[in-house]
Amino acid sequence: MLKKRKTEVYALGQHISMSAHKARRVIDQIRGRSYEETLMILELMPYRACYPIFKLVYSAAANASYNLGSNEANLVITKAEVNEGTTVRKLKPRARGRSYPIKRPTCHITIVVKDISLDEFVEKDFLEWSKKPKWKNKYTNMTYHDMYSSEGIWDKK
Repeated sequence: MLKKRKTEVYALGQHISMSAHKARRVIDQIRGRSYEETLMILELMPYRACYPIFKLVYSAAANASYNLGSNEANLVITKAEVNEGTTVRKLKPRARGRSYPIKRPTCHITIVVKDISLDEFVEKDFLEWSKKPKWKNKYTNMTYHDMYSSEGIWDKK
């Protein structure tokens, strides 16, 4: 019997203070590339959005090495998306008692990393799969051994 194995790991950054349009400009360049190539691209691009995306890619690779035990040379960015987050609204005072609204957009960035060296399906042993689990009794009797209930030291009257 074949069992599906987890080969993808993700990192999620929420409420990053930049517009989703500016972050998408960078994300479109790294989608589908290898991990090492992505880090080189993000270090050399002149945009402000590169630093939080660099941190997320690095975090996704750390998640993959911890959870899957994979090597960083085998990682590929399969999915990278940017969604709009909440907009922080402030009021700036203006002349003659008026106010002017300031809108600070935020975005949520998701980066999914896949290990290409791992197989998606793993062969599972049929005998192990066909065994029925042996259910244990939920209520087991506990025996307590302390010196007050034992008959050795204290005499009962």
